[in-house]
Amino acid sequence: MPQAFGDCVYDRERRELARRGAIVRCGPKLLALLDLLIDAAPRAVTKEEIHKAIWPGTFVTDATLTSLVAELRTAIGDDAKTPTLVRTVHGYGYAFIGAVARMLPPRALRAAFSMFHLIVGERDIALAPGENIIGRSPDAAVFVDDGGVSRHHARITIDAAGATLEDLDSKNGTILDGRPIQGPTPLPDGSLIVVGATALRFRIVATSASTETISHQER
Repeated sequence: MPQAFGDCVYDRERRELARRGAIVRCGPKLLALLDLLIDAAPRAVTKEEIHKAIWPGTFVTDATLTSLVAELRTAIGDDAKTPTLVRTVHGYGYAFIGAVARMLPPRALRAAFSMFHLIVGERDIALAPGENIIGRSPDAAVFVDDGGVSRHHARITIDAAGATLEDLDSKNGTILDGRPIQGPTPLPDGSLIVVGATALRFRIVATSASTETISHQER
């Protein structure tokens, strides 16, 4: 089952890494290192463990490992100075620190996404995969006819990890469960979103899809 982390999707069975929708060329040793770090997370993997797994029976210097880690960081869009996916444990080894979500095949994924709805008055709006704009603009996915609402007021993003809400620098802000949000914020079932004078209830509706449709790797 493909795994998502950062802006990457990694399909182990196909030995294929994609970033922002584009396939990244990766050698077998780079993917073997990625496998090792993800499987061990959140535990840090020692340099000795990595040497034995990637170069069994062969002597290689630490410089070779350092170079391979740098290639991996480039492939997945990580930065050694401010890492969000691969952390260096100085004098010890490396650890994968990114959140990993298991992704579904397309048909199951569509079924999972159909779980997410907004209730606005008597309207029940199913949210689509990707970005759903809330606002007064006619092209908004969730149109709200309210003078206190900006044309592009807020955004709900639906992805393999679930749903998040973000204010789009609106003039009156976006309120979630009684508090203004400052950045992308996870949406649990039953959340009350207020834009202008309009209340929207976020619901996760049960479907026939498996309860494991969307899940995070256990840490």
